[in-house]
Amino acid sequence: MQLPKEEILHQTSVLEQTKSALLNKNTIQLKDLSNKTINTASSQQDSASITIAVIIYTLSKLVERADYNKIKNWDNFVKKFNSFLDLAVKALNDKKQEAYEKHIQKARQILESQSITLKPYIQDVLKKASINKGSKIYEHGISLEQTSKLLGITQWELSNYIGSRTLADIKQNQTINVKERAKMAMEFFS
Repeated sequence: MQLPKEEILHQTSVLEQTKSALLNKNTIQLKDLSNKTINTASSQQDSASITIAVIIYTLSKLVERADYNKIKNWDNFVKKFNSFLDLAVKALNDKKQEAYEKHIQKARQILESQSITLKPYIQDVLKKASINKGSKIYEHGISLEQTSKLLGITQWELSNYIGSRTLADIKQNQTINVKERAKMAMEFFS
């Protein structure tokens, strides 16, 4: 599926900004870019946009937790990773969707292949990022089944996360102080 021109411009902008944010270790910008990409992923439902959102979010977590320090030759990793983003941008501009998706997958693979000791951790962060971003796509009205297929996660993992997140937002066992209860009673009976 070929992306519309405005989406191509949006994606190239996101990729360029990601490169810069990664070089500057700007976690806030990386998270923001990941969230922006979710909107595209929800409307276009293409795997490359979803992969980008997950990758960017994963990078933001690695930088935020200073886990990038555990990656041997971090600067070389960033250089190589950004070169795949450059290739993806070029493929987008040349309207070569298949090449674009291939370069995005290569960027994910280079991230996953970092440091034998960090590999399980990175895969775990990628998995959690997929589930997190899946919940955002689900909030945009895409079905649970479609969202889980797009992200390569199970419906169970996604529904479990969505359920736990909404329950955590509910304030349980919260009491109201005496003055507030009296005020509510006076309002009720007046």
